[in-house]
Amino acid sequence: MAATIDTASILCINANDPSGAGGTNADALAVASMGGHPCTVVTGALIRDTLDTIDFYALSDDAVQQQAQTVLQDIPIRAIKLGFLGSIENVRVCAEVTNDYPEVPVVAYVAGMAWWDSELIDDYLDAYQELLLPQVTVLVGAYGLLWRWLLPDRTSEHRPSPRDLAKAAADHGVPFVLVTGIPTHDQHVENVLASADTIYGSGEFELFETEYIGAGDTLSAALTALLATEVPLSDATAEAMTYLDKCLEGGLRPGMGKTIPDRLFWVHADDEDADEDADEDGSADENESDALHTRPL
Repeated sequence: MAATIDTASILCINANDPSGAGGTNADALAVASMGGHPCTVVTGALIRDTLDTIDFYALSDDAVQQQAQTVLQDIPIRAIKLGFLGSIENVRVCAEVTNDYPEVPVVAYVAGMAWWDSELIDDYLDAYQELLLPQVTVLVGAYGLLWRWLLPDRTSEHRPSPRDLAKAAADHGVPFVLVTGIPTHDQHVENVLASADTIYGSGEFELFETEYIGAGDTLSAALTALLATEVPLSDATAEAMTYLDKCLEGGLRPGMGKTIPDRLFWVHADDEDADEDADEDGSADENESDALHTRPL
């Protein structure tokens, strides 16, 4: 009989990204690296490589709803991570799902959608703001995107602070905002966790020369998994940011385009340590089973 392990299950609702840069692939790897069990609901299929996003084909809202309900009726879900939902109808379904589980924390990552039709983007964000934001615990997004979305009338002469963005999000029912990529100085950016009332934590990171894709999904999925284990929000945010930094430091370039985060960097580090130990001992057992890996942080 298999041993019973108290592993937190996380519901990840996102698009499929065939390149592995983001989407449900990124969610699953990041959640598993945090020691969680990812339950993925696919909202549609991105047509994407490591260079560009070309198109998106949404699944019907009925298909998304049935995926989510089937899992939720079977598995106790401790946190929900939302990625790209792809249609107003899917936004509505996710709002209904999260509303049915008010005790479950919801982390929503809203990524840039410059590749999409501008009218579709506006309609999508309007629906997201009206229907889904009231169910969200932590909204994650890049500084520029959150500025344009939440404070569209703010000019560049009066750049909003993270608290300004958090206040705007609070008007829609969101208690916390994790603002990423705030420009600081000398090729550094800052990520800030804020509410309308205060700053809960921040981290400054040096920009890498390499251009990455998939960082936002990685950060938000790791944060969701940590919240599922009841790690306090400030601590979970700091740990998720450290995890992302290490993923970027050891990034992968599987194709001809951008680099993607190495979400399993800790496995590779363990393998390198094992090889070094074997070289020193001179007697590695070729039939020895692989060691079990635990959460890297």
